[in-house]
Amino acid sequence: MPEFLEVCVAAARAGSQVLLDWQDRFQAREKGPKDLVTEADVAAQEAIRGVLLGTFPDHDFLGEEEAAERKAAGLPAIPPRRGEYRWIVDPLDGTANYVHKLQTFAVSVALEQNGELLCGCVLDPIANECFTAVVGSGAHLNGRPIGVSSCQSVEQAMVAVSFPPNVPRGSIEITRFVEALHAAQAVRRLGSAALNLCYVAAGRLDVYWATSVQAWDIAAGALLVREAGGVVTAIDGGPLDLERPELSAAATSALHDNVMQLLRRAQVIHGMQE
Repeated sequence: MPEFLEVCVAAARAGSQVLLDWQDRFQAREKGPKDLVTEADVAAQEAIRGVLLGTFPDHDFLGEEEAAERKAAGLPAIPPRRGEYRWIVDPLDGTANYVHKLQTFAVSVALEQNGELLCGCVLDPIANECFTAVVGSGAHLNGRPIGVSSCQSVEQAMVAVSFPPNVPRGSIEITRFVEALHAAQAVRRLGSAALNLCYVAAGRLDVYWATSVQAWDIAAGALLVREAGGVVTAIDGGPLDLERPELSAAATSALHDNVMQLLRRAQVIHGMQE
């Protein structure tokens, strides 16, 4: 397991260096409405792939840019598994922030074995913060142990939420956001799912939920929250499925129960508004 983590971190650092090198010379293009991709994404993913598959050539590789190409070709975004191990990679989580030179973006690399997350790394190249986790061994920031907050209720919570790039008027995401604004101590939208989860793991945030993310956005971060002592489930409270990663993460079980009540209330309100 230590070798897996060492390679995971090395790959994240390779991708991070590419992002820093490209920061002042990329050309952005639209991947979709309000959703940007850069040459930096592709270059960073290739650097990460080189480290991972150069060390473990028999492992599967699932990367965001590769998934986008498959989808554009009319294929399923996530290819069938070929082997026991699969690396799940987001070379640039927080692309819009990166394009606009906001500091909240990261590289996310995780390894799963037959569907179970084994280790993960989320690297923030601007803050030089390296979040790591190995299943059963806790979560760490730059080598030091981290843990979730002790927050017990939404009223005391700092909450982060995510929206899809083109959130429609009157959507359930908006209703959930409004309910959080009324109920929580504070609400933030930071633009990086991976870092939102890391911040829950580190006790900086208390709650994060999202329904517009993909496996590569949250694989490493979900493991970090769990290893830091937090709770991660599907948005309805059931088991998290990386193939359909609508998720809710909270620092404590009591807080997670509160969040489930808030989300159910939002669902009822949304139904009444339709």
